[in-house]
Amino acid sequence: MSASLSTYFMPYQIAWLRDQSRLKIVEKSRRVGFTYVQSYEDMLDAARADNPLDVWFSSADESAAKEYIRYVAQWARIFKIAATDLGETVISRDDDIKALTVEFATGRRINALTSNPKAFRSKGGKLVLDEFAFHADQEAMWKAARPIITWGFPARILSTYNGKGNRYYRMVSEAKKAIAEGRKPLWNLHTVTIVDAVNDGLADRILGRKLTDAERQAWIDAERESCGDEDTWQQEYMCNPVDEASAWLSWEQITACESAEAGNIAHLEKVGECYVGWDVARTQDKSVIWVVQRVGDVFWTRSVHTMKRTTFAEQLDVFDRCMRLFSARRACIDKTGLGMPIVEEAQRRWGEYRVEGVTFSGEVKQHLATTGKQLFEDKRVRIPVSRDIRDSHHAVRKMTTAAGNARFDADRNESGHADEFWAHMLALHAGETNAQPAAGATVEATEADRLPEGMLGRRRASMFGSRTERATGDS
Repeated sequence: MSASLSTYFMPYQIAWLRDQSRLKIVEKSRRVGFTYVQSYEDMLDAARADNPLDVWFSSADESAAKEYIRYVAQWARIFKIAATDLGETVISRDDDIKALTVEFATGRRINALTSNPKAFRSKGGKLVLDEFAFHADQEAMWKAARPIITWGFPARILSTYNGKGNRYYRMVSEAKKAIAEGRKPLWNLHTVTIVDAVNDGLADRILGRKLTDAERQAWIDAERESCGDEDTWQQEYMCNPVDEASAWLSWEQITACESAEAGNIAHLEKVGECYVGWDVARTQDKSVIWVVQRVGDVFWTRSVHTMKRTTFAEQLDVFDRCMRLFSARRACIDKTGLGMPIVEEAQRRWGEYRVEGVTFSGEVKQHLATTGKQLFEDKRVRIPVSRDIRDSHHAVRKMTTAAGNARFDADRNESGHADEFWAHMLALHAGETNAQPAAGATVEATEADRLPEGMLGRRRASMFGSRTERATGDS
């Protein structure tokens, strides 16, 4: 066993092996080799002459248990350690519980069982729970398995996330809370996202050659694209648990309202008022300007402009262009925080009755989200076919505070903070009222306002040229 660990493992796996904590837990991406490295650690433990313990391993399904035992047998062969693969052994005849077992010359055994909690009763030794978040009954499993380590034996828990309503999520959360508070956590926590793994050489090993940074990023981008939706990517690969049950809009509701014609200026109707929504941001999140047109009783998306790290002067220019080109009847702008001076300037240019500032209070967000959901349920909105837009709309969650109040929010990630969703909701809110600007309002007549109706569509097309503006927006 003198061969360098780097021959077989990547840095994050070596860090796991070298952690001698009695209790270890990892939040991990799928398919980054944790069952593989855990089988090596367990083989070393079972092969030690001074080791007084058996290993009790359980995964969420039988195929994973078989894979683990194959790894154990492989390590024994590589390092020429005397071990016998006993195949399937009977653990309890009364309960018909069996295990896949490898026995070492030390007399110690590694047993891979199914996720039946009864299998762990009256056992003692090292405990390994693989993909714990996916066990059918985590609570019953933990009650049965925890006593295994009572005499000071170690425990290892490895898993990808499976939402938030389970024991695994609580265990990781408690460890993170202790770390944040400067306390030593009960479970020593490791975190390995797919990005962490790729940075440590995973993609190089998969492709069998040294990759450039650009090639590694391209590999990550391809994996993310193939996921099909952001929830899968975040939960399965980026260690961000997603509770689908709390999603405000389901995937089915969102995709049912997608249309290839939405977000395309070429499909702008001659009849139908346009409305603008603007979720303001400057650096951390995306600033999004969303334009809808009411055609009959359906709100069609006509343009979406996404901007990041764009000066407010440039953002206002984009807003002015949208107001002119679409002869927007009304605009609603987020005036929370950074948005306040933006709203004031937009009202100076377009009139306070044509531009409404909206403060994102809990009550207002509930109204916006509830109205938007009703329109989605009734299929009275059309949105572009865009992963970013789809993911943004699905990211919003409804939560209930300790005081019993509804709260609408989304986890912030590299894709944003549901910015497209809120811009869309603001645009729909702008279309809720048909109020005309009051007499004397400071609304300057624009060139588009003065054009006869028959010329308006031609003027819009010429100002955009032959280029089609898509939903990812070009700012």
